[in-house]
Amino acid sequence: MGIRVAVAGASGYAGGELLRLIAGHPELDLVAATAHSQAGSPLAVVHPHLTGLDITLGATGPEALADADLVFLALPHGESGALAAALPSGVKVVDLGADHRLRDPDAWVRYYGGEHAGAWTYGLPELPGQRGEISTATRVAAPGCYATTISLALAPLITAGAVSADDVVVVAASGTSGAGRGAKAHLLGSEVMGDLTPYKVGRHQHVPEIKQATGARSLSFTPVLAPMPRGILATVTATPASKGDARQVLAEAYADAPFVHVLPEGAWPHTAATLGSNACHLQATTDVDSGRVIVSSALDNLGKGAAAQGVQCANLMLGLPETMGLPMHGVAP
Repeated sequence: MGIRVAVAGASGYAGGELLRLIAGHPELDLVAATAHSQAGSPLAVVHPHLTGLDITLGATGPEALADADLVFLALPHGESGALAAALPSGVKVVDLGADHRLRDPDAWVRYYGGEHAGAWTYGLPELPGQRGEISTATRVAAPGCYATTISLALAPLITAGAVSADDVVVVAASGTSGAGRGAKAHLLGSEVMGDLTPYKVGRHQHVPEIKQATGARSLSFTPVLAPMPRGILATVTATPASKGDARQVLAEAYADAPFVHVLPEGAWPHTAATLGSNACHLQATTDVDSGRVIVSSALDNLGKGAAAQGVQCANLMLGLPETMGLPMHGVAP
């Protein structure tokens, strides 16, 4: 037996991706996979791509998860806090939901509502000092998909003083899986295909998380729903604060980061190039007209934006190599 892990919320897209990654991980053994409405269903009925894994989804509750060494929570926002609090203190937990990301309770109330469940160690290893923090933590809050895409593009530039922390503007397009697996009329194929739609304009819940992770003081963020299942492409613009080269700052910041790649000059990120991987692709330039720094950032919202990043954090928490069991490269075509 290897390290015993469990997944709560296994019927969702992120939960299914966790199960796929765990199945190929040399040190992790799945001992429980739970769901709510899909409890009692064979896994292959819920996730046909996981046919061959002989698992029946159980009901979500602390008793079904307590025997694991580490539990992944892939639950809707607002549902992780109570379940995590009921787990034994010796069980390590990685939460893919938002419940434990924000340090500011007022920000939680403003953007999510309800009682704040408290902040955990933030699970973005590439931020300065976070790899060490995650390695010694027992409870880790994995970042949101948009927050990861944007923070990786922006945080090193603000930290280095290359751009101003004020007046950051972001437009980012995401695939439909980022909205979860629940049936929603606006996510029907006939509604999404051939269409781009902005949503939650000026009030997206990842704004305080991005500001917390990057040090940005003001952020205008416009998310866009794109007609694709997976992927995020973010365009981040900021006012330069020095004459330093933004691309060089990013290259130096991620020189030893196995999953973050600053692309060669002239190459720009593609969402398809990160499909199925834990990679983030970056490129930076300066706008010849406005002088603003522009960074383009792409990743798989279910990979580095959710499940694969959760496994990356789990590897660190369990003393395993950070890259173990994680796809380094995308799938093409």
